[in-house]
Amino acid sequence: MHRTATAVIRFVLNTASRVAPRPAGALAFALFLRAGARARPRPAEAPLMRTARTEVLDLDGIPVRVHRWGNGERPVLLLHGWRSRASRWHALAEALLAAGYSPVAFDAPGHGDSGGRGSTILDYRDLVRRLRAAAGRPFEALIGHSFGGLAAFAAVRDPGTAGRLVTISGISQFGFLTEAFRAQLGLRPRLEAELRRRVERFVAARGETGNIWSRFSASYRTGEITVPILVIHDRDDTMVPVGQARRVMAGYAGQADQLLTRGLGHSRILADPVVTGAVVDFLTSTDAAPAGGRPGTARPAGTPGGTDGISAGERVG
Repeated sequence: MHRTATAVIRFVLNTASRVAPRPAGALAFALFLRAGARARPRPAEAPLMRTARTEVLDLDGIPVRVHRWGNGERPVLLLHGWRSRASRWHALAEALLAAGYSPVAFDAPGHGDSGGRGSTILDYRDLVRRLRAAAGRPFEALIGHSFGGLAAFAAVRDPGTAGRLVTISGISQFGFLTEAFRAQLGLRPRLEAELRRRVERFVAARGETGNIWSRFSASYRTGEITVPILVIHDRDDTMVPVGQARRVMAGYAGQADQLLTRGLGHSRILADPVVTGAVVDFLTSTDAAPAGGRPGTARPAGTPGGTDGISAGERVG
């Protein structure tokens, strides 16, 4: 968001919240749901996207573009982040193709070439369910970046969704979404409380009850998720701090492997060859967890400069 626009929104919302907190909260909620300006495709992404088989899926009246590669065997579903698009997965999709997997990716509502103005974690979960049913088999893995990582944790709780889970620069706490929104705009804490109340009402209207801030976080009932997990994060990520990854590692000790990088930030990490290689190594060196069972562990991967390597626990320092 442009700095001038951010400053104007900050002034309007903070001023209005002092005299009319609920209308200000309604405006903040409307902005929270909107993805805003769409990410444009990059030249490096064009070769892969030209080879995609693209279809349009109807999600409650919103056209969602789904892209597929490969022969359909060993499918892997890729979930992009907020204000991103499916084409950002080009480097990893190419690596997966070369290893014999069949990548699948979608432009979420409000993103890329899909319709709509924005997405929710419920939209992502519904799309995963629809694509899993169409595949007729579990995905070899769900791989999510940023918000897509949080959505992947929510989706993989459905039994038989995927055999593995990978998050890259992933969010692990549902509450981080409102915290980051408030911090980005510089809003008063009272506005965040009103925003959270409206999020709760919005989700409840769609049949989701209880403490959603816990239920949609990665650490909720960790025993429900039995698949092998790989957590990849950059220590210099300023959009989603590495602490989000550490929370996952603490909640899934002995089940999750971790790769920490340096200097790649939040987005460049997606195209880094060490990262794409580590993901492919993880998929090929782990066995999907049997129903009701616990996963195996990934073999150590090569660790060229700029990474801390894959470990079966959290590495600090």
